[in-house]
Amino acid sequence: MVATGPQAKKILIVDDESAILQTLRFNLERNGYAVATAGDGRTAIALAASERPDLIIMDIMLPVLDGIEACKEIRKASGVPIIMLTARDQEIDKVLALELGADDYVTKPFSLHEFLARVKARLRRQAGGEALSHGEAIAVGEIVLDPSRQSLVVRGRQVALAPKEFSLLHVLMENRGRVVTRQTLLDKVWGYDFEGEHQTISVHVRWLREKIEIDPNNPQHIITVRSRGYMFKE
Repeated sequence: MVATGPQAKKILIVDDESAILQTLRFNLERNGYAVATAGDGRTAIALAASERPDLIIMDIMLPVLDGIEACKEIRKASGVPIIMLTARDQEIDKVLALELGADDYVTKPFSLHEFLARVKARLRRQAGGEALSHGEAIAVGEIVLDPSRQSLVVRGRQVALAPKEFSLLHVLMENRGRVVTRQTLLDKVWGYDFEGEHQTISVHVRWLREKIEIDPNNPQHIITVRSRGYMFKE
């Protein structure tokens, strides 16, 4: 990791194309970031643990372990923001990467201006999102969500949630009894700059239902409000 100052944000870039690595590293360091690089998914997992970066930028197509599997492994231990780099024809991989915990993606080829803007927006989002990890516990019946401890207890049982699942449930429970539109959920959970589809929300809602509902096919808490969004019912 090359530091550019005591308060420099740390960014890990993972790509097996050396030209891309060097170009992104040069431009990020020129903008005041500290940068580490990796050329495969396995090394990325190790560096994510040892360097504790503030942001990871990772290509999907990697040797040894691909970006999707690496993202999945990193998510087991960390909520660090991850931006995936994808080819224009990898639509299925984009959706899968987001489902497994990536926060955003940038499609190759991309302009450096767009790339740097996306990095700044994601780091800004991360700083602002820290407020979501604090606050009083929210209890609805036998479901207790504690933002300060990042914990969820359902019917007396501790339930593990991925970072996006936790944020999504937090927003829904904070607004219990009110309809939250899909666009509002995208803005609050994924960020206003996110370019993904509403399908991403549907997938995460399905996963949440499997974890908190007695019968996920007949949900009593996370209700779909047709053509509008979702409501958390008490």
